[in-house]
Amino acid sequence: MGKLVILKLGEGNFEQGFHVTLQIGDEDVRPVVEITGELPPNPDIKRYYHQWQSIYRNLKLTGRPIGIPKQNIQSATIDDCQKAAQELSVRFHTWLAAESFRSIREKWLEKLVPEDNIRVLLQTKDLWLQKLPWHLWDLLERYPKAEIALSTPSYEQVSRNLPVSTAVKVLAILGNSKGIDTKADRRILEELPQADTTFLVEPECKDLTNQLWEQNWQILFFAGHSSSHENGDTGKIYINQTESLTIGQLKYALKKAVERGLQLAIFNSCDGLGLAREFADLQIPQIIVMREPVPDKVAQEFLKYFLEAMIRGESLYLAVREARERLQGLENKFPCGSWLPIICQNPANTPFTWQSLIKTPDIPRLEEIPVKPRTPLVSFSLTLLLSLVVTGLIMGVRYLGVLQPLELGAFDLLLRSRPIEKPDSRLLVIVATEEDVQAQVQEERRGSWSDQALNEVLEKVQVLQPQAIGIDLYRDYPVSKKYPQLAKRLRESDNIIAVCQVSDFQIGKIGVAPPPEVSSERLGFSNTLNDTDNIVRRHYLALTPPPSSPCGTSYSLSVQLALRYLYSKGVKLEFAENGAWQLGKLRINPLEAHTGGYQGINALGHQILLNYRASPTLQAIAPQINLNSVLAGKLNPADVKDRIVIIGTTAETFHDYWLTPYINNETYSQEISGVILQAQMVSQLISAVLDGRSLLSTWSIRSETIWIWLWSTTGCVIAYFLRKPTYLLPSVGICIIILYGSCFALLVLFGFWVPLVPAALGLAGSIVSVCIFSKSLLNQPKN
Repeated sequence: MGKLVILKLGEGNFEQGFHVTLQIGDEDVRPVVEITGELPPNPDIKRYYHQWQSIYRNLKLTGRPIGIPKQNIQSATIDDCQKAAQELSVRFHTWLAAESFRSIREKWLEKLVPEDNIRVLLQTKDLWLQKLPWHLWDLLERYPKAEIALSTPSYEQVSRNLPVSTAVKVLAILGNSKGIDTKADRRILEELPQADTTFLVEPECKDLTNQLWEQNWQILFFAGHSSSHENGDTGKIYINQTESLTIGQLKYALKKAVERGLQLAIFNSCDGLGLAREFADLQIPQIIVMREPVPDKVAQEFLKYFLEAMIRGESLYLAVREARERLQGLENKFPCGSWLPIICQNPANTPFTWQSLIKTPDIPRLEEIPVKPRTPLVSFSLTLLLSLVVTGLIMGVRYLGVLQPLELGAFDLLLRSRPIEKPDSRLLVIVATEEDVQAQVQEERRGSWSDQALNEVLEKVQVLQPQAIGIDLYRDYPVSKKYPQLAKRLRESDNIIAVCQVSDFQIGKIGVAPPPEVSSERLGFSNTLNDTDNIVRRHYLALTPPPSSPCGTSYSLSVQLALRYLYSKGVKLEFAENGAWQLGKLRINPLEAHTGGYQGINALGHQILLNYRASPTLQAIAPQINLNSVLAGKLNPADVKDRIVIIGTTAETFHDYWLTPYINNETYSQEISGVILQAQMVSQLISAVLDGRSLLSTWSIRSETIWIWLWSTTGCVIAYFLRKPTYLLPSVGICIIILYGSCFALLVLFGFWVPLVPAALGLAGSIVSVCIFSKSLLNQPKN
């Protein structure tokens, strides 16, 4: 999955600076990272850009501008333009290297790798910021699969019909061609494969609007003269020798075109930022324009390179980057040609590919496949053989990890569908909310809890005799000398478990040291296991810390708390010969690299699937009370005695939140705080031992293979005996419902994560294979 980076430049100007927000996440999901920074004041940027622009516009290049003002600069040369461009580039890089912008840069480098496909959206309404050559930013040049686009802060998604045809529908407008060669653009478009292109050569306004209203266009192309107003908010295109139009004059026709599936507008003409800014109000998904006057040769070569890359299968963004970079070969004659093309993106839409606009051929209808002239026994034997082939292919693809995202998504859906459970009353969670944090004395607080607050809470809690107290707070510093009682408690209390973080050099985490006062046998690590979509589905029980790790404990905080509680119930941890954990009658087998839907994961340490308790929400896992309520004496002794007490924070300023398989408002993954996540993990262990609540587990590879083969065989049998769609389609629907119900029942009743997606693919793949195989047998010559 690709990455989406949004760089929001808020209110400001070059005299006062700009507030910047960086968001990073996967495509089509909520951003998982957000950080702010500042671009400092730098009025010289505008001056150097204007200097370069003045020289560039006064070069004697054959271009496509009309109505663009030129300043009288004597003997402007290509060399002058290149020097001005170099000076602007240096100033621009210096500005982006400012200390106040450093946090943005470091977070980018931390979260993105050069192999990522990255779309970068520059979200601003400032015209001068849109004009700057952002593609020269060294961060973008460092990432070969990244490209930047402009976006406005205000946008919305339009309800659209997306007709798919056997050829891409292109409306090409060849406008006023005085002094330029639009025939070259036409030749390039005429050679497009799988495209249905309609040309309007110097049309009248009525002809153009009629075409926009009457047909479903996917790409709108314009070549000719164009210009933007000096304020940059509007622009116009010259459609023939006497008429020019603004986007506003085509508003209703273009709105209709967008509603009927218009995906992209390409203005292969001059000075198009005004056009793009005016187009943004129409919510068109993507626009490609030229920032400044564009020479004929540059416009034609860009169009050719861009379409070649799109047809080859590149994404729209990478196609623009490739075409833009190839223009560098023309810059000895046409300086800064690679500066000109820019994408303008509606963030509500995802860019298309060329292939996605084209309808693929239909699979032959089943009623057209005659009965095979073979004996039923032989034919049926062959179809069963197909089920083995389909099963083998699916298991091979699954082993390579191709199906992992789909299987995890199906697993999440099954988890969310389970019945609501009661909260776990054996736990009590004490949290510092945002209000609690702010209410503490700021000079004495180094985290979310001050030493004074922690000391007072521990004093009140320990008197009520809990079985264990977990402090889910990083305290890699000693207790203040003002609170010797707290230091003594941490040193001497056998039921207090503190937390630290084990180093993980594979992902660049150096770890967090434990509190100096707590002995090593009363420590638990807080490391979490995030999948590639940053969702926590696994539970770390134990690991072997690296020798250089500041945190040297081998057990997690949840395990330390659970073991102390279970010990009071007469249950001790034992180890089986194969390394499995034994807690009473419960045996815990660790995950392996290839387990269930997980394929090729890092299975180091002892980890299991996390069986969340939704009661009725993830946050309501156990009784909770906030810090100020405890200090005010509102703590119920019955909620503490012989219970597990976990202390932590839910304040958002400390960014201790984790994504879960559950969702909010059927849109985004639900986040829970770290202390609630620890409570979920502790509850999972003690509920499995004492209540018989199932841990989540998977079948062996052999059993999963048989399961998938049975559903593949079911598909073969259905396709063999039920040839007509009137019988076949309802049968397939019933099978899918039975499959889903079986997987759901096995998960709820026994805790088994059974292959849903591979079995569904086996069912569908076998049906399609039998249909194709049947037709091939029919076409064989008779003896």
